[in-house]
Amino acid sequence: MSLDFLYFVTTVVVVLVVLIANVIKVLREYERGVIFTLGRFYKVKGPGLIIVIPFIQQIVRVDLRTIVMDVPTQDVISYDNVSVKVNAVLYYRVVDPQKAIINVERFMDATSQLAQTTLRSVLGKHELDEMLSERDKLNEDIQEILDRQTDAWGVKVANVEIKHVDLDESMIRAIAKQAEAERQRRAKVIHAAGEQEAAKKLVEAASELSEAGGAMQLRYMQTLTEIGGEQNTTVVFPMPVDLMEGLKKMMPESK
Repeated sequence: MSLDFLYFVTTVVVVLVVLIANVIKVLREYERGVIFTLGRFYKVKGPGLIIVIPFIQQIVRVDLRTIVMDVPTQDVISYDNVSVKVNAVLYYRVVDPQKAIINVERFMDATSQLAQTTLRSVLGKHELDEMLSERDKLNEDIQEILDRQTDAWGVKVANVEIKHVDLDESMIRAIAKQAEAERQRRAKVIHAAGEQEAAKKLVEAASELSEAGGAMQLRYMQTLTEIGGEQNTTVVFPMPVDLMEGLKKMMPESK
């Protein structure tokens, strides 16, 4: 057997292996293949074993699993002119492989850029307090906008989560002072409400004591008893005139 024949057989085997590798494709359960015939869209195939005609057809693989994407930190100026740094995480997946390949170039990069601009746009319409306390609502607003705009790309945005809202040190101190002032305000309001309630109860008690004959004197005597029970050396206690008159009426008249 000549060397030329061996070289020919080897070449044929290599060519056949390459052709078979280019003809037979195996797509996993989460993959789809967008097939182009002479540059024109043919169909979406998969999963499983598919056959592609070499040099005539081309295949582009598309992953249908949910993709987790970190949105880079963005400088955002809130509605009340506070500069913050915000980052987020984005969950999305391809639901239409044909649109994802044909309607947009590199759908992953396009989705990332759109997420960054949408994050700045939405958060810039809200004040800092809303960014810190209403994240769920902001997440829903961003997700709704992204999902609507990526629909033409065959991409479904499942969820958006704001991870961090970073403030500079001066703003953190200002927020701490504001929170302390708010706590003091609430304490004063609660104290004033308690004083008002106590005053109402005192007025009601005084009204009831004034209406009942002898009730004021009995209350006065009870107070004296409580004071006398304490370890006091000297107690100066004023004697109301009406109490003296009441006691005179209670004493029997001398004959």
